[in-house]
Amino acid sequence: MTTIAHGTSETCRSVQLTLDVVGKRWSAAILVAIAQGATRFGEIRGAVDGISDRLLAARLKDLERHHLVERTVVPSMPVQVKYAPTVEGVQLVAAMAPLFQWGENHFGT
Repeated sequence: MTTIAHGTSETCRSVQLTLDVVGKRWSAAILVAIAQGATRFGEIRGAVDGISDRLLAARLKDLERHHLVERTVVPSMPVQVKYAPTVEGVQLVAAMAPLFQWGENHFGT
């Protein structure tokens, strides 16, 4: 089992900064949906049950601002916008995998 050194303010700060981003409602689910291949707004909305368009747009901007998601505009008719996880986003999803497993074990989701 991995342990975190007691009393390390750097560790606590890193944990808090990470949770400030992915701890917002829907953010982790959106990041996972994108990492699993949902690239368009409608696909992401379909993968994240119950989220409103407005909140999805806000969370996507937040994830992009934190360099976890990359937004690409495809010049076509009509214009397409696609989302993809950045390297940091992929790393974060991988780091959260034990948390997802814990949730499945304890909540049956």
